[in-house]
Formats: sequence, structure tokens, C-alpha cells
Amino acid sequence: MFEIQPINAQTYRQQTRRSTVIIALTFLALAMVLSTAAVAPFGEPGGDNLRFNVGGVFVAVLLMVALMRGYFWNQPWMASAVYGWQLKRSLMSVTNVMHQVTAAVERDDPRAMKLLRFYHLGLSQMHELDGNSSDHGQLHREIDLHKTRMEALGIDTDQTRLDPAWLDAVKQTPKS
Repeated sequence: MFEIQPINAQTYRQQTRRSTVIIALTFLALAMVLSTAAVAPFGEPGGDNLRFNVGGVFVAVLLMVALMRGYFWNQPWMASAVYGWQLKRSLMSVTNVMHQVTAAVERDDPRAMKLLRFYHLGLSQMHELDGNSSDHGQLHREIDLHKTRMEALGIDTDQTRLDPAWLDAVKQTPKS
């Protein structure tokens, strides 16, 4: 279950830039070392060693995947990037069923109403974290209308958690 956390956008961008630089430099170092290590015993001086260089880069990609999953993902300096990835993944899980969500919202389904509210709050935060104010402005009216409708129905508008059961329920509703 994903939960939206209050995060300072400036700090988020600073930390994600830092983690991106660390990952990029690690990849570059691995690719250079592994390519050099492949060319040294197998390559020909002055010859075409492209396949060994490409092989070294390919192995570096595989090592980076393993490092990301096994080590980097849990490091404190990656927390903001991991949070951003989880936020975007959560929003995508709602986007994938948005046609069903909007149909259920029209029928005043409380789970769909909560799901759409989570989506609005998450999307607003994503735009804020990414520094994308133009897209957020276009959604403001829709967000406000939906919030007002939830309040009128007595549904809590503080929907900062994505409950997978809401997604399952919306997926199970018959399509109209």
C-alpha cells in the first residue's frame, strides 16, 4: 500500500539529481573498467575491439540492474528517487483503469471516489515535485469539483493511501 508523504519539492529535486549522478558515474566506471578488462585479454592491439567494448558495457548494464535491486534501492540517498518511482507507479495503476474509475465515480461509488481523490492528490504532488506547474493548473478545477462532490456525499477527502482493494473493486465493476 503506497502512501503520499509530505516532501519538500526543492529537497526532492536536489536528492534525485544527486542519486542520478551517483548512478550514472557508477555505470560509467563499470562500463569503462569492464570494457577495458574484456579488451585486455581478448582484444587485438590496433584491431577492431568493438564487440569486447560492447560486451563490457552489456555486463555493466547487468551489474547495474543487480546493484539497483540489491543495494542502491535501500540506500538513504536513493529514498527520494524510490519515493518518486513508487508515486508514479501508483498513479499509473490508477491511470490504467481510469475509464472504469470515472464510470464508477459517475455512479457515486465511494471506492472509486476515494481512488480518484488519491489520484488527484498524487498527481498534484508529482507535478509539484517535478516542478511542472502548467499541467497542475489545468487540473485544478476538476480536482476542486471532485473534492466538493466527495464532501457533499460525506466521504473523507484525505485520501493519501492507495488501497489495492479499491483498484480491484473498480476493475470488477461491470463496464457500462
